Amino acid sequence: MTLRIGIAGIAIESSTFSPHRAGLADFDVRRGDRLLERYEFLGKDWAQGIEWVPLVHARSLPGGAVLPEVYDDLSAEIITRLEAAGQLDGFFFDIHGAMSVVGRQDAEADLATRIRSVLGPDVLVSASMDLHGNVSRELGTAVDLITCYRMAPHEDAMESRERALRNLVERVRSGKGKPGKAWVQVPVLLPGEKTSTRLEPAKSIYRRVAEIADEPGVLDAAVWVGYAWADEPRCRAAVVVTGDDHELITTRAAELARAYWDARDNFEFVAPTGTLAECVEAGLASSARPFLISDSGDNPTAGGAGDTSWTLGQLLTVEELAAGKATAIHASIADPDAVAACVAAGVGNEVHLTAGGKVDSGPAGPVALSGTVFSLSEDPVGGTVAVVKAGGLHSILTSRRKPYHHLADFTLLGLNPATTDLVIVKIGYLEPELYNLAADWLLALTPGGVDQDLLRLGHHGVLRPLYPFDPEMPAPTLTPELLP
Repeated sequence: MTLRIGIAGIAIESSTFSPHRAGLADFDVRRGDRLLERYEFLGKDWAQGIEWVPLVHARSLPGGAVLPEVYDDLSAEIITRLEAAGQLDGFFFDIHGAMSVVGRQDAEADLATRIRSVLGPDVLVSASMDLHGNVSRELGTAVDLITCYRMAPHEDAMESRERALRNLVERVRSGKGKPGKAWVQVPVLLPGEKTSTRLEPAKSIYRRVAEIADEPGVLDAAVWVGYAWADEPRCRAAVVVTGDDHELITTRAAELARAYWDARDNFEFVAPTGTLAECVEAGLASSARPFLISDSGDNPTAGGAGDTSWTLGQLLTVEELAAGKATAIHASIADPDAVAACVAAGVGNEVHLTAGGKVDSGPAGPVALSGTVFSLSEDPVGGTVAVVKAGGLHSILTSRRKPYHHLADFTLLGLNPATTDLVIVKIGYLEPELYNLAADWLLALTPGGVDQDLLRLGHHGVLRPLYPFDPEMPAPTLTPELLP
């Protein structure tokens, strides 16, 4: 008999400290064959002989909290399509795990619980998540298999989704039923820039995750860092080990949780840090070219609004850049009005405008920018993109929020980051192409909705005690719970 497996989810990482609000236009909503196109691995041998039932999947660049009406409409469509789908043998819940909805809490658990109510208790549900997601007891209970990435940066994102679906398929075909789930939260909340798996101690912890997942009696193992820029009780690290040997998975979940807790003081930023002024001064004094600087506080791939103007304002005051004695690229500011002004002026012409600070005006309001329109282009993510040259500084302005992770993001604008003195990018840890590009690199602790200085953000909804908010807190028991 052909197995029928449904697929649906809503995936976004939401900073509750960002004034940005995610609307429907922020999501790429897919149904039918367009949804299945997201999963190239469905062409592999293990995925044959299955009727895939694509319901609806919405995915967005990280941002602020989702508007409640958008969440209600998307989740209602998932439930309606699920009710009309007929009997399913399994369900794939493809989420990020750090979605916040304005006025709500634990959105993924809410949706998973509603999905479970339609499917009934016996249909196996497998969830794939970002390791910066959050696993509450409610979410862990609503699903049967749950996993997350083992790499940050997330070079294994699609591999993790494939693992989640392959385990689901194998479990359904074997008829073994639901595995055990050993779940435990760890009262530690750290930014992703301190928990990159390129560095210790995360490197060794996640190596151990893979080893445990391969043990007989274990189906999968996962460690979640949690999401530091949302202010909900669920926001903290978590461990889930699944399998049929309940004693073993409980022991291994406790081992991973203890390893994470014991390492809490050893996590360090992925690069040397400093204020923006310190990083720029060091970059200009260095002979390493290109010298990259992470403008970390408004990183759009962590949930920043993308229009924080504070860094641009500071760069415009740097004498070497203003005089053209050094070159720099700043990526980027989301501001459709500023882009429109550049389009009206045209390439090669002078422009006088204000940029950024219109959505997230907390660190700085709109910044006056005068220069020459260097280039104009169209981008499938960023919309119309303009580059304004002011002295030696090339400022990238986009009509929609866009991350700058790839060399082509720059070269398509007529810019060559490889021959530029300073490349300042709204990012945390460098994605692979930029990491390989950088002759040297510093992480600037800049303000914004994903400020790396968690203590100055003002969390009040997280459960306390919680490290690093309570550095002298007593050691937790870290006893795993076997979830139903």
